[in-house]
Amino acid sequence: MIKTSASLLASNLAQLALEISRCKKSGVDWVHFDVMDGVFVDQITYGSPVLKTVRASTDMFLDVHLMVEDPTKQIAFFAEAGADLITIHVESFCDIAAVLKDIKLYDKKAALAVKPNTPIEAVYPYLHLCDMVLVMTVEPGYGGQAFIPETIEKIKSLRKTADNAGYKTLDIQVDGGINEKTAELVKKAGANVLVAGTALFKAENMKAVCDELKKPV
Repeated sequence: MIKTSASLLASNLAQLALEISRCKKSGVDWVHFDVMDGVFVDQITYGSPVLKTVRASTDMFLDVHLMVEDPTKQIAFFAEAGADLITIHVESFCDIAAVLKDIKLYDKKAALAVKPNTPIEAVYPYLHLCDMVLVMTVEPGYGGQAFIPETIEKIKSLRKTADNAGYKTLDIQVDGGINEKTAELVKKAGANVLVAGTALFKAENMKAVCDELKKPV
C-alpha cells in the first residue's frame, strides 16, 4: 500500500493547523516533520515544542525526521511531544543501534535515513531494528530540490535485500523532489512511503495530486 507524507517545510507555517487539516481532508496519510539543527545540515527548523502543538491539533500520524548531529538526547523530547515515528540518520554521530532501540522503548516506530552519497549498504546492519528506511532522493536540508535519479538503484537494492532477509513489511520512504512523475519511478523501484512538500502544498488541487501519488504501479 502506498502512503503519502506531507512535508510541512513547504506549507504555510503561519496557518499550520489549517494546512494539516487540508492534508487530512485530501487523503494524505502522514505529516512529515523535518527537524534541522544547523550542524548536520545548514538550516535550522522547528523543535519538539512545535511538534507538541501540532500533536494537540491533529490525530494524523506524525513522521519525525531528525536531521541532527547527535539525536541521542532528542528522542525523549520528540517521543514525549507526540511523534509516531522517529527517523535518525545513519550518518549521525551516535550509537545508531542504541538510539533505534531507545525509540522502540518509547513505543514509537523507528527508522533510519541515508543521504544520497552514502552507500545503501550502510543501513543493512540495522534493518532488524527498523520499521522503515528513508532513502533521501535529494541532499537533506533544503526543500524544493530536484530529484536525484541515481537514488533509484539504492531503492531497488534496499527492497531486494530487505525482502531476501525476511523484512518484507519494511517501509521504504523517499524524500526529495517527489511529484507525479518521479513518484512512478520510486514506486516501481520498491518505495511505498512518499514524502512530498511542494507537490502537495503548492498544488491547486491537493487531493488530486495525493491520489496520483498513491496510485499503485
